[in-house]
Amino acid sequence: MRSTLLILAAGMGSRYGGMKQVDPFGPSGETITDYSIYDALHAGFARFVFVISPKMEEEFRTSYIKKFPPHLEVDYVIQSIDDLPEGYSLPPGRVKPWGTAHAVMMARDVIKEPFAVINADDYYGRKSYKIMQHFLAQVAKTGAGHHCMVGFELQKTISAHGSVARGICKVDRKGYLEGMVERTKIFLQDGNIVFEDEDGSIHLLDPMSTVSMNLFGFTPDFFDHIEKIFKGFLEENIDNPSAELFIPYVVDKLIKAGISKMSVLQTPESWFGVTYQEDKPKVLAAIQKLVDEGVYPESLWG
Repeated sequence: MRSTLLILAAGMGSRYGGMKQVDPFGPSGETITDYSIYDALHAGFARFVFVISPKMEEEFRTSYIKKFPPHLEVDYVIQSIDDLPEGYSLPPGRVKPWGTAHAVMMARDVIKEPFAVINADDYYGRKSYKIMQHFLAQVAKTGAGHHCMVGFELQKTISAHGSVARGICKVDRKGYLEGMVERTKIFLQDGNIVFEDEDGSIHLLDPMSTVSMNLFGFTPDFFDHIEKIFKGFLEENIDNPSAELFIPYVVDKLIKAGISKMSVLQTPESWFGVTYQEDKPKVLAAIQKLVDEGVYPESLWG
C-alpha cells in the first residue's frame, strides 16, 4: 500500500526566531525533518510532500531538496495566505498563515492516497512511523472516515523556555478520540503544567494527559472536510489577523458530527522538538546520543 508523509514546514517560527525547518541539528548538518524522513522511509512510506512558505521556495528547491538520494520521491506545495476558497479574498493587513488545517489543505491536489501529517520541527521516533504506516495500510482496505493520531504524554512535551500549543485529547475506553481542544498557551508555573485561557485566566492540566503533536493519519476525504470547515471559519474570523484554523479543531468537529472516528495510537517513543532557541542544545544532545548509540549513521544521506 502506497502512503505519503505530509510535512508541515511553512510556519513562521516567530517564537524560535528563525527558519527552524532548515536549521541543522545532526552531526552532518541534518535537520529534524531529515530524521523524520529517514525513519518514515524505513517504516514503509513511499512519498514525501512538504508544505512550505513562499519565502522558503528558492532555498528549498535549489538547495535543501537536492540532498536526498535520487530514488526518494520528494515534492512540495506552497502555503500562500491568499489561497482561499472561491468567494473569499485576503483581508488587508493579514500576514500570518491560516494555521495547520489550511496547510494540510494545500496538498489537496497532489495527495490521493492515505497519508500521515507531521510537523517539520518535531522528532517522533521510528516506532511512531511504523505504528502509523500499519494503520494506514489497514485503513486503505476499510475506506474513508477512519483516521488516527499518535498520542504523547503532556509532561513529555513541555518547553522549559516558554509557552507551547498542544491539542488536549479525551479518549474513550475503546481507544477512540472523543474530542480535542487546542490550548495555545501551555507553560510551567510553580512546578505545575497550566494553560492560559482567552480571558487570561490560568487553569491546571493533568501532566499525564494525552496530547496531539500533529502526528495524524488521514484518508483523502479529509481534504474536502477541511475546506468546508475552513469556509465556516472564514465567515467568523476573516477579519481577525491572528486567527488560525488548527487540525485538532477540524478533527473535533468531524467527530462530534459523527462524520469520522479517530483511533488514538500510543507510541513508546520519546518526543522532542524546538519551539525556542533555548530548546536547541537539548535537541542537539538528544540527536547526538542517538547517533552514538547507532540508531542513526553519522551522515543520513551521504
